[in-house]
Amino acid sequence: MTDHAGVAPPLARALAAKGYEALTPVQQAVLGPAMGEGDALVSAQTGSGKTVAFGLAIAPTLLGDEERFTLIGAPLALVVAPTRELAMQIRRELQWLYEETGAVFASCVGGMDMRSERRALERGAHIVVGTPGRLRDHISRRALDMSALRAVVLDEADEMLDLGFREDLEFILDAAPAERRTLLFSATVSPGIARLAKRYQRDAARIETTAEQSQHVDIEYRALVVAPTDRENAIINLLRFHEARNALVFCGTRAAVNHLSARLGNRGFSVVALSGELSQSERMHALQAMRDGRARVCVATDVAARGIDLPNLELVIHADLPANREGVLHRSGRTGRAGRKGVSALIVPYNARRKAERLLDEAGIVAEWAPAPSADDVIRRDDERDLADPNLTAPVAEDEAEFVARLLEQHTPDRLAAAYLRLLRAGRSAPEELVEVRLDAPRKRSREDAPSREAFAGSRWFSLNVGRNRGAEPRWLIPAICEAGGLVKNDIGAIKMRPDETFVEIAAGAAERFVEAIGARGMVGRDVRVTALDGAPNLTRGPNAAHRRSFEKSGSGKAGPNRGGPNKGGLDKGAPGKAAYGKGAAGKAGPGKKRKD
Repeated sequence: MTDHAGVAPPLARALAAKGYEALTPVQQAVLGPAMGEGDALVSAQTGSGKTVAFGLAIAPTLLGDEERFTLIGAPLALVVAPTRELAMQIRRELQWLYEETGAVFASCVGGMDMRSERRALERGAHIVVGTPGRLRDHISRRALDMSALRAVVLDEADEMLDLGFREDLEFILDAAPAERRTLLFSATVSPGIARLAKRYQRDAARIETTAEQSQHVDIEYRALVVAPTDRENAIINLLRFHEARNALVFCGTRAAVNHLSARLGNRGFSVVALSGELSQSERMHALQAMRDGRARVCVATDVAARGIDLPNLELVIHADLPANREGVLHRSGRTGRAGRKGVSALIVPYNARRKAERLLDEAGIVAEWAPAPSADDVIRRDDERDLADPNLTAPVAEDEAEFVARLLEQHTPDRLAAAYLRLLRAGRSAPEELVEVRLDAPRKRSREDAPSREAFAGSRWFSLNVGRNRGAEPRWLIPAICEAGGLVKNDIGAIKMRPDETFVEIAAGAAERFVEAIGARGMVGRDVRVTALDGAPNLTRGPNAAHRRSFEKSGSGKAGPNRGGPNKGGLDKGAPGKAAYGKGAAGKAGPGKKRKD
């Protein structure tokens, strides 16, 4: 039984044919009495069904009491979207929704042949979908006739403002007839959106559905805590654990996209990259490779991924944490669409856990906190998939029976099973070993919860070859040590500084983990060397050489617990408020910088 009350009849039939049994909250809201046929400012997240929503909302304005369009001339509706991909996706959605109305569509998007678009506009269209810059070009060249417009829709208006399209949007809206409907769809109502609405809308209905105020029910949110040096390894294990048909990995910069996509490619993943430097043709080929199965992983920046639609997207990975709550929702909203389930996983280094908690809280998301899948977890998941392989339960076909009998004559069942297992595992990327994490580690430090001196009984001392003369300060040393060694602040006790050396006390339970994380090279960053001491430093006498011991050997002469690889972190990442390799607070040369005196 379908519930399409208030929907224009031809659109209701299209919804039924598409399998829509019930409308989403935002689709119901735009058909309610509060909306009418006036202007509207609608808060709607990606994946909430907003394209169908505004298609339903403007139908009475365009069709009136008719079920089909008659004359084809100047456009009656204009839909503006921030990216080419989103504009083309909107056109596809509206085409099936308006199929029975006889609507003619035209698109005007950057990167396409402008002459072909002009010819399509000259032939006439009822609905035009485009991007701000290209639409402005067509209006300026008098190719796009705005005189008959009855409705203008700005989709993802907040992103268009973020991308710098304010002047283009104002130009388009100024060129449209004054007696028109203006619908603004935006994830958030920022001050910029509020000013745009105040200038170009009249008595707009404010619609904010409850679905957009809480997390998406079809998305499983996970926050995976990792050592800072294990971010990429955790992504590899996560991709292997899920083996999703399509996965989208978000990075913060183009350089990060190129680096991660290259590493995943080297590990045998079928991967494509999306970043701002790609041409429209390259972007289309990358997305088509994802849709037809030639690629399964897409690594992208936020801007490059705006508007893309991957029907089989099952996994979203935040390799770099989003900048704000909108970023969390927009990224995650790429999965869990049309009733399908999806997973959104945040990779959270130790030192960024508080930021991740704040982002999730601001977005109204309750996530499951857990370590990233370990190598053993991935192998167990592989075994489960292998045992569930349908080939194991399929009956022997008639044309296979003879050769199956020959195989059983020449080989034992255990050898055949082993050969089958090797074929299943061939080409799989080996999972990565991850540093063990503690989910219950304290994340705040105050006078009340700071550890007592008793908590440092049996602690170990370490020497760093940087002191006051090179700008060393606890305010950037502590974050750097925590990031490189997988520690939290409460793992660090006393810090004693000399002109050319710093001594750091680390709790007994954390010292072994610290030694293992920084590796055999014993480095924090690029040029700060760490040396273990056999006891507390002697600050009253000369050098502490008698107390030092190398990370390469333990007291028994065997390799110590630090046999891991070199530290991938950098001290430059852990110096808030200043460059770690620049000058210190007193203007002295920092680590890695030569003194000029």
